[in-house]
Amino acid sequence: MAGAALITWLITATGGFVLLARWVAKGGHHPDSGSRLAPGLVFGHFALAVIGLLVWIGYLVWDNRTLAWTAFGLLLPVALLGFAMFARWLPARHGDRAEAHFPVAVVAGHGLFAVATLVLVLLVAVEVS
Repeated sequence: MAGAALITWLITATGGFVLLARWVAKGGHHPDSGSRLAPGLVFGHFALAVIGLLVWIGYLVWDNRTLAWTAFGLLLPVALLGFAMFARWLPARHGDRAEAHFPVAVVAGHGLFAVATLVLVLLVAVEVS
């Protein structure tokens, strides 16, 4: 199950990278952009997700339950930030904003794989305790 969590995390990260690249390529956030996604929200989500992934890889290497729980703890704010971005994206998906160019399938897939990752990491952390 730990390997499945890594795979879902990597798939989620790939979708997130596609969304981030699209957002930046279409102008991202600047004073006149009208973007509803604040840079702190976007890059905070990204940074915590990457740190959590590295901690999870550490768990896989060293089989340390503290690392499993730390990775799960890092995923919680990642999920909250992701939900906040989703809530801000919904009304902005039509129009000229950078986030209006997000492919809906990628947004949906990113969210679904994120939920699967969160559940798998929790199950592994509980199992190793």
